[in-house]
Amino acid sequence: MDTPLVIDDTWSASRALRAIERGSRLLWQGDWHTGKQVVAALKRRLRPRESDFASYRRARGRQMRVVNSVLVRIDSSYGVEARRAPDVRRACLLAYGVGRGDRLVPLQELLGVIGAEQLRLRGVEVPALGGRIHPHYGVFAPTRSEYADLVARAPLDAVGQAFDVGTGTGVLAAVLAKRGFAVTATDLSPRAVECARENLTRLGLTADVVRADLFPPGRADLIVCNPPWIPARPIGLLDHAVYDENSQMLRRFLSGARDHLEPGGQVWLILSDLAEHLGLRSRDELLKLIESGGLAVAGRSEIAPRHTRAQTARTRQGGGGRGGGLLAEARAREITSLWRLAPAIQH
Repeated sequence: MDTPLVIDDTWSASRALRAIERGSRLLWQGDWHTGKQVVAALKRRLRPRESDFASYRRARGRQMRVVNSVLVRIDSSYGVEARRAPDVRRACLLAYGVGRGDRLVPLQELLGVIGAEQLRLRGVEVPALGGRIHPHYGVFAPTRSEYADLVARAPLDAVGQAFDVGTGTGVLAAVLAKRGFAVTATDLSPRAVECARENLTRLGLTADVVRADLFPPGRADLIVCNPPWIPARPIGLLDHAVYDENSQMLRRFLSGARDHLEPGGQVWLILSDLAEHLGLRSRDELLKLIESGGLAVAGRSEIAPRHTRAQTARTRQGGGGRGGGLLAEARAREITSLWRLAPAIQH
C-alpha cells in the first residue's frame, strides 16, 4: 500500500480533500483537536443529500471513504502520535484487544472507539428490562428500545424454550428470560456473543449464548428475530445491524425457522417498515417471503419509534414543515411491527 502523505495543522479541510481525491491517504501529525476539526469539516462538506436512496447511499459511501483516509498512528500500547491526544488505551483495549505493534487507523474510527467506550460504561436504559444494556464496540446499541417493548408485551399462551436469533447485545434474550423462557441466543459475531453474555450476567438473567449462523441445534417453542431492516449493502461496521443486502438474512431466517419450531410453536419477527417507505421492499414481498417459508401470520402488534430522529420528522410533518428529505419523510411514517407467525396449515 502507498505511503501516506504526512499532514499537520497547516492543512485545511479543502486541501486535505483535494489530496484524498488525487488518491492519497493522509497521516495526521498535528494537534489532536485540530485533526478532529478537519475530519468534522470533511464530513460536513460531503454530507449526503436525500434525493433518492441509491444516490444517498453512494454519497454516504464516498463520505466514509474520504473521512477514513485521514489516519493517525497508534503504538503497541495504544499511545496516539498526535499532540494533546487523549489517553485511549482502555478504549482501544476494549475495542481491539491486546496491541500488536504500531499501526495506522482512521482518526474517525478512533473517535468511534472512544465514543463506544463511553456508551459501554454508561449503558442504554431499556424500560422493558428495568435496567441497562451495555453495548460493546462494533455491536449495535439498543437505543431504539421500542422493539423490546413489543417482545415484552406480546401475548403468550405458555413459556418454554426460546431461540433469540441474531442476539446482538442480548437485549431480546434478556426480555425473554425475564418472561420465563429458557433461552438460547445466537450471533455470528464473537463480539456480540461476548457482549450478550456480559449483559445477561449483569442483569442477573440466565441464557445460553452461542456463536452460530442463525439457528442453534434443536427446536424451540418460540423463535425470535430482529433482522436488519433495510435491504441494501452495508458500508460500515455497524451498518450490518441495519442493512441486509437483498434481504439475505431475512430470507434465510424465514426459510429455516419452521424446521426449528416445536409443534404449536410460533415465530416472532420484529421488523420496521422503513424499507417500504423507501421503496426498497413492499409489504406484498414480505408476506410472500413469510408464505414461502411455510408460515402464516397469526397476529401483529406495532409501535411507533421513539428515537429522536423519528420524533423530529413526525413533528415537522405534523406542523406542515419541510420533511427534511427522503429519509426524514420515511422516518416520520415508520412503524415497527412484531409479526406473530405460525406454521401454515398444509392442504
